Amino acid sequence: MRKSDFFYELPEELIAQSPLFPRNSSRLMCIDRDSGEISHKHFFDLENLLRPGDLLVMNDSRVIPARLFGQKDTGARVEFLLLRAKSFDVWETLVKPGKRAHNGNRFVFGDGLLTGEILENINDGNRLVRFSGDFNSQAEFFNILEKIGQMPLPPYITKKLEDNERYQTVYAALPGSAAAPTAGLHFTPEQLAAIRKKGIDTAFVTLHVGLGTFRPVKENNILRHKMHSEHFFIPAETTAKIVNTKLSGGRIVCVGTTSCRTLESAFRDNLPLTADIEDAAMDYSGDTDIFIYPGYKFKVTDGLVTNFHLPESTLIMLVSAFLGREETLAAYKTAVDEKYRFFSFGDAMIII
Repeated sequence: MRKSDFFYELPEELIAQSPLFPRNSSRLMCIDRDSGEISHKHFFDLENLLRPGDLLVMNDSRVIPARLFGQKDTGARVEFLLLRAKSFDVWETLVKPGKRAHNGNRFVFGDGLLTGEILENINDGNRLVRFSGDFNSQAEFFNILEKIGQMPLPPYITKKLEDNERYQTVYAALPGSAAAPTAGLHFTPEQLAAIRKKGIDTAFVTLHVGLGTFRPVKENNILRHKMHSEHFFIPAETTAKIVNTKLSGGRIVCVGTTSCRTLESAFRDNLPLTADIEDAAMDYSGDTDIFIYPGYKFKVTDGLVTNFHLPESTLIMLVSAFLGREETLAAYKTAVDEKYRFFSFGDAMIII
């Protein structure tokens, strides 16, 4: 299976540069997974496409100001992107330019509020960095990031974001992501309340979005692509709701590819879809490098809410696994023809 099998033409003017207001005014492409029928609505119509007894599963990770600009003791300027915490003061980090970052090198950020020392060069050229400063916990470290870090917007967004909260979901709770779980950006608190009032339940998982989610596929043979590991957590309340929904005949609708990857990874080998709800009610955490592409058999996911993704990305490959490659590319062509807005601040689709 080739990377080029997931390419599509996208006019640059369809790449959304800013979020809409209100959040749920974005358009929503609706795809019937069985018939392939496509209809066009708005995100505020979502609750009318779901049924009482369905369960929406959302990623409540919060984006941190993960982009740091600093300098080496020689004066050379560098950019750090924090990808994953190993401890409260040690992070896996993407450094640009990497040729300036060797073991033992030290860098200063925010006029000395943070100092970073390169510990080692790890997989894919990333660096393990120990930070020091006036902090003794992750919360204190995040407070410093809020002062000196920048929101890590994708490179295709060139317009300045006036309000950083627009790159957070309204239910974002646990900080740690280097990018937003963008399918959830469309929800408003009022819409979530209306969804629950209709008998559609909601549940949360946490996957801190890092390089695994948005790292580009470089190999033409996609089977050679290795996903970068990301950490996830599923609370006991969510595992119980998932099992109960399945046993009751409801549908598990994942909001975003990160929620989907989290559930598929956890339930694939470890968590049982058991009839004993009490046994299912357990906290579960782990690391996932699951790569979902056509041919994958979904164990948990019955529906998917997602944005429109970059050509040849692992994200469009996941959607293709759920809907079918040809069907996905046909839907994307329709989206282009109908002038949907693409990528992080763009419109959404629901496949169910």
